[in-house]
Amino acid sequence: MHLQTAKTVISMTDHSTIRAYVVDDSVKTRRGKTMPGISSHFDHLNGRCVMGQQILTLGLATEKQFIPLDSELYISRVKAQPLTKAFADGRSIVAKRYRDAQSMSKPEMIHRMIKRAARSDIHAQYFLADSWFASKSILAFMDAQSLVSIVRMKKNKTRYRTMDNTSALATAAELYQHHIKGQWQKIKGRPYQSKAITVELNLAKSIKEPDHWIKVKLLFVRGVNEEKQRAGKHDWALFLSTDTHLSDERILEIYALRWGIEVYFKEAKQKLGFLKEQSTHYSAYIASIHLTALRFCLLLLTQHEEGAARLSDSRNDMINSLCTLDFASRLWVIFRALISGALDELSKLYGVSAAQEIMNQIDKTVQEFFMQVMQMDTFTLRLEAKSIGDEC
Repeated sequence: MHLQTAKTVISMTDHSTIRAYVVDDSVKTRRGKTMPGISSHFDHLNGRCVMGQQILTLGLATEKQFIPLDSELYISRVKAQPLTKAFADGRSIVAKRYRDAQSMSKPEMIHRMIKRAARSDIHAQYFLADSWFASKSILAFMDAQSLVSIVRMKKNKTRYRTMDNTSALATAAELYQHHIKGQWQKIKGRPYQSKAITVELNLAKSIKEPDHWIKVKLLFVRGVNEEKQRAGKHDWALFLSTDTHLSDERILEIYALRWGIEVYFKEAKQKLGFLKEQSTHYSAYIASIHLTALRFCLLLLTQHEEGAARLSDSRNDMINSLCTLDFASRLWVIFRALISGALDELSKLYGVSAAQEIMNQIDKTVQEFFMQVMQMDTFTLRLEAKSIGDEC
């Protein structure tokens, strides 16, 4: 029902030319000792391990909106709490979902969810994910599905083959030192500097598998910092695109659509009853994650059919918050000019320095928002550099 409802919403409300599968997970902290399926997970938002439930979600992001398509509960192998009572029927759907949550890896779950979406005739051109899902197995699967992957990459020991005469193998940090450092170029109309290099990546997961080299574009990006002439050890981010012909700006614009799933998780937890059940039955958790997605889809449908005026203010805020980053950044150029004009008038009353300080603070706040959306804030960059595993 969840997937079919999402399909109906897409067909009725969205005819965007850009469509991207987006995958991410979210941890709901739970401490009940009799709640089955609770385990230890690394929470990317606060950088530490917590006990709770982790939900892996697949959605479709467009220039217009984000639609949740499918979700799976994932049980880690660390401190996992068992069932308090066996399922009455081990052949039931909930029993099967529980076994899958225990035995399947996240890449396997992602493969299955995308295949279900494709069978339901929900297609996309791109796959977007942060660095926690940029594994070789996932990239290989997306390549087999003819999807263009645009993902964040960790600055780990993954080695890339250069396309120059040497065909040397180098890590991202080594490529940065030899090909990127000191060659940053400003991205027009964006608070970033970038430098790209085309390399090859071997998607074979082990030496026992045959080589599977693909050509990829590595995009090194850092925020514009007028006070620093060069990036520090952790001040740059790495994006990978399997379409080497996309421009730097286009890669960032498409990747920004990933922000929709972050907004979805936040609003689902705050307003849509996401895993708020206190039941000790595993079926209640399965029902909760899909009912939350159904509520979200119905809100999108209602907003389209009856207009935003018929929805409560809080739900209007939720829908409106899914506007694209490209549109927001363009509006900021206009708003900044208007605000600057108003402050020019105020400077006659309160002095130029006070007006300039206000403008600087507004600029700083807006730029920090865009940096957070692109996951280029200091906390995220340093967390990626640590290459922490997904389980605790």
